[in-house]
Amino acid sequence: MIQVLAFYLFATLAILSAVLVIMSRNPVHSVLWLILAFFNAAGLMVLAGAEFIAMLLVIVYVGAVAVLFLFVVMMLDIDFAELRAGFVRNFPLGMLIALVLLAELVFGIGAWRAGSIDLAPAGATEAAPMAASNIAAIGQVLYGKYLFLFESAGIILLVAMVGAIVLTHRDRKDTRPQNISKQNRRRPQDATVNMRPEIGEGVQL
Repeated sequence: MIQVLAFYLFATLAILSAVLVIMSRNPVHSVLWLILAFFNAAGLMVLAGAEFIAMLLVIVYVGAVAVLFLFVVMMLDIDFAELRAGFVRNFPLGMLIALVLLAELVFGIGAWRAGSIDLAPAGATEAAPMAASNIAAIGQVLYGKYLFLFESAGIILLVAMVGAIVLTHRDRKDTRPQNISKQNRRRPQDATVNMRPEIGEGVQL
């Protein structure tokens, strides 16, 4: 029973947060709603018994892709003064969402301990239970049967990353080159001094 309740809770919140990603006018809020949708999708994967996919959703999508989206959004022309002004106004809502996420986490752990949801149709032939966990089974397949393909995918991604760095690297002629030896020989007298002048006295040059 608790698995069914957790499923409907995670599914409803995932759909609502996905709709708010599209409907939000503020791009920063859209990214935050997207992160909430990823967390609820991870909860659904845990209920289905796919712990590895749930971990990938949290680590890869929330920890990398969504944060990358947030950095890109922060580079846009956004009035951050307005965002700061609304922080205090939206603080109770943020605390409410944090409490809801905490309650979802506790509820999901309880549902996971009660057992995963049976997704097989009625009358289907049941597979033999595996001795290893879901993550251990995926690790045996990736690093056993598909080891060559897994390593090839890693090499392709590495080559693509190096190629992107080479294509975007440009030598600028209008900048002064860095002289490391001169910087190491700099005396304390030549360094910039942080002055704290009194009010109305000016700065001594």
